[in-house]
Amino acid sequence: MLYIFDMGNVIIDIDFKRVLGVWSNLSGTPLAVLTERFSMGEAFKQHERGEISDEEFAQRTCDELGIALSFEQFSAGWQSVFVALRPDTIAVMQSLREQGHRVVVLSNTNNLHLDHWPTHYPEVAQSADTVYLSQEMGVRKPEADIFHRVLEKEGFTADQAVFFDDIAENIAAAEVLGIKGVVVKDHKTIPEFFS
Repeated sequence: MLYIFDMGNVIIDIDFKRVLGVWSNLSGTPLAVLTERFSMGEAFKQHERGEISDEEFAQRTCDELGIALSFEQFSAGWQSVFVALRPDTIAVMQSLREQGHRVVVLSNTNNLHLDHWPTHYPEVAQSADTVYLSQEMGVRKPEADIFHRVLEKEGFTADQAVFFDDIAENIAAAEVLGIKGVVVKDHKTIPEFFS
């Protein structure tokens, strides 16, 4: 079997409120204002596909939020999204590999985060056979092409794959293609699925 794991809130806990909190402190803009203005809009999606640079993404996001931050300040906030590794998920991934299954990570991510998580959470890459990243593939979930490409590269059919993601829209997109999807609601979802 092919087991496909999302990264954020599946393998690593993430929290966008932390990002906005750092930007609020650095810009002097109230957190409530930034929370209201922040959206995962077109610039966000383009950045995750690798279509725009980190600097352009930072500038466009600051413009949308109405704040002035240096690139370094923006980056400091952006990296604070990561909270902690989920050891139970890592243990499941390692166990699946030991049983002879193929285990991959499929993440909507961006170049800026590549400066952070591989260093701080090396267990992610160590527990997977391959890591597929949206900005390297030029396509992002829930676009069907990203799933087709992973299946093709791995040599599995859709009915031989199970996909874990915390976003229902991504799961629905995978299920349309015939991949079994599991919405990850909390730390217990994955261990309970395999128990």
